[in-house]
Amino acid sequence: MGARRRKSERDMNTVFQRTPVLKDCPTHYCPGCGHGIAHRLLAEVIDELDIQDRTIGIAPVGCAVLAYNYLDVDMVEVAHGRAPAVATGMKRTNPDKIIFSYQGDGDLAAIGTAEIIHAAHRAERITVIFINNAVFGMTGGQMAPTTMLGQVTATTPHGRNPSNGQGYPLQISEILALLPGTVYVERCALSGVPGIKHTKAAMKHAFQLQIDNAPGLSFVEVLSPCPTYWRMSPAKAMKWIEDQMCKAFPIARLKG
Repeated sequence: MGARRRKSERDMNTVFQRTPVLKDCPTHYCPGCGHGIAHRLLAEVIDELDIQDRTIGIAPVGCAVLAYNYLDVDMVEVAHGRAPAVATGMKRTNPDKIIFSYQGDGDLAAIGTAEIIHAAHRAERITVIFINNAVFGMTGGQMAPTTMLGQVTATTPHGRNPSNGQGYPLQISEILALLPGTVYVERCALSGVPGIKHTKAAMKHAFQLQIDNAPGLSFVEVLSPCPTYWRMSPAKAMKWIEDQMCKAFPIARLKG
């Protein structure tokens, strides 16, 4: 009986395992946070494209500031919002490397708006993964440039209202798609299995373009849950992406 069981175990095919690009360690993220899913997808893409040994990532200032502890590739940490500028220098001096930045909405769409706009305008041959959860997560759930109209945050307790001088949600992907220096812009969501598969495919395409030396910047926006500062359960946060975020930020391949 024991011999038959061991033979059966040897004959079984592996259907799922942790990619070696994702380190075997716990993360610091809140329960239900989308960063863990996004890290997993990113690691799988790097593994499947066989670029681990020549990939250099840039971690943001924000909830994913410790991404270098979880992804087994060369990583650097840069000042808040400056990832595209640093990525520019890294790619120009190391054109054979695959350079990506991983940034949240507070990092890329607020203090780093100038950097991403001009990196795209210059057609820098880098890949940018943009995690949009519509709040400043690391500092207490304040209104971000991507906070939606009516959305309650720590600094908009009655909901974001443009008549109070709080402005409108910033549509970063739509802006970048207009620039001739971008070769690919797509928005995805982590709100379910189809969305997760879509996100991975978009990431893979963005990296493939850089591998192929496409003449410009590739950009993937990912709508991601923040149950902690949305004040809801992880399951409700996923549904909220579909019911609310996808209306303000439509899922679409905007360019490329």
